[in-house]
Amino acid sequence: MRILLIAILFGCAMHAQAQNTPEQFEPGIISTGGEFGLTISPDSRIALWVYSGGGRDTLQIMQSEKFRGRWTKPVVASFSTRNAEWKDIDPMFSPDGKTVLFQSNRPVAGRPERKGFDIWAVKRNGNGWTDPYHLGNTINTDSSESYASMAGNGNIYFMKSNEDGVGSSDIYVSAWKDGEYQLPQNLGVPINTSGRESNPYISPEEDYLIYFSTDSSGYGEIDLYISFRKDGSWGKPLNLGMPINSAVAEFCPFVHQKEKRLYFSRQTRNGKRFTEQLYSVDFDVEKYRK
Repeated sequence: MRILLIAILFGCAMHAQAQNTPEQFEPGIISTGGEFGLTISPDSRIALWVYSGGGRDTLQIMQSEKFRGRWTKPVVASFSTRNAEWKDIDPMFSPDGKTVLFQSNRPVAGRPERKGFDIWAVKRNGNGWTDPYHLGNTINTDSSESYASMAGNGNIYFMKSNEDGVGSSDIYVSAWKDGEYQLPQNLGVPINTSGRESNPYISPEEDYLIYFSTDSSGYGEIDLYISFRKDGSWGKPLNLGMPINSAVAEFCPFVHQKEKRLYFSRQTRNGKRFTEQLYSVDFDVEKYRK
C-alpha cells in the first residue's frame, strides 16, 4: 500500500512538473525557428507574431486564425509590410481585443528624419483591420520605442532607448488622459537598472508587470522578471525562474488572461543569426505574489 501511495505521489509530481514545462507553440506551423513576439486575442481566435527568419533585415507581422480548433496557414497581416519596405514588430492586443499596438519604422508624417521605431495601432474592423494610425509625437520621439502593451485604462507601457545614458534601454509609461497620451515617464528603480530592460507586458488591472532584464543574477543572457504594483509603487522584481527562464534568452512575454498561460519567445545565437521559437506555459501569477 505504501509503495502504491509513493508511486501515485511520484506520478502526480511528474505530471505537475510536465504541466509547468514550457511547450513550443504550434511547431512547424507557426513556430518554425524564425519567429518572436506572439500575441493572441482575448477570445483565442487570432494570433499575431513577428516573422524574422532568424535575422533583422526583414520583419513582418504574421497572422493566423483558429478554425475548428486548428490554426490556419499563416499569412502576412494586412496592416504589415508586404515587400520589406519597412520593418514591423511586437504586436500586442489590448485587454478588450479591439486594438492591436505594434511598432514600425515606416515613414511618419512631418518627421522625415525619423528612422527608429514608433508606436502605431490598428483596430479590428469586422473580419479585417482598419488602416494603421500613429500614436502621436508625445508618446513617440526620435528615439526608438518598442514593445508597447496597454492596461485596461489605456495607459501604455513600452521600451525606449535611454536618452540619459544610464542604461541602454528602460521601461516607460505614457498615461491616457483627456483623450490623449501624456509625456512618457521612466518607471525608475527597482524596475530599471544600469543594464537593459525591455519588453514590458502590463496586466489589464495594471497590478503587475512582466519584462526582460539583463540583470547579471539571471540564468541566461536575458531573463523574464515580474514586479507587482501596490499603493502606486513597483515592488522588487522577481525572476520567473526555471524552466521558464533558461541558459539562453527569453523575451517578448504575454499573458493570456482567459487561458491563464504565459506566452514568450526563446532565442539562441548562431553567429550573426538567431534561432527564435515561440513557447507557452500554464501560468498562475498568484504564485509569485507575496
